[in-house]
Amino acid sequence: MLKVYAYSGCSTCKNALKWLKQHSISFEETAIRETPPSLAELKAMLAAHDGDLRRLFNVSGMDYRSLGLKDKLPGMSTEDALKLLAGNGNLVKRPFAIDPKNKVNLVGFKEAEWAGALL
Repeated sequence: MLKVYAYSGCSTCKNALKWLKQHSISFEETAIRETPPSLAELKAMLAAHDGDLRRLFNVSGMDYRSLGLKDKLPGMSTEDALKLLAGNGNLVKRPFAIDPKNKVNLVGFKEAEWAGALL
């Protein structure tokens, strides 16, 4: 089943969940701040996005800015970056939707991209 990590205060997440419901797509919602994606899920998402670490980060978030990750991320090891994401759901770009069985790896909400992967 599709697992969607989302934050209730995020309008993009609300739009994605609304879209899933409109299209009768079953999903399990997980609060991303309280329960960030696992290292295994983050590794799968990273592989699906050609190893682009920045794609997994919420680059507009306050935590990203306060930690100075814009400057630190380029020199950070992949393992350290993934551990950082797994330990702080505020850093993860959301919504974060994954279904390993059906090879679905979506981060952020772009309707056309989600339609291509889920419909």
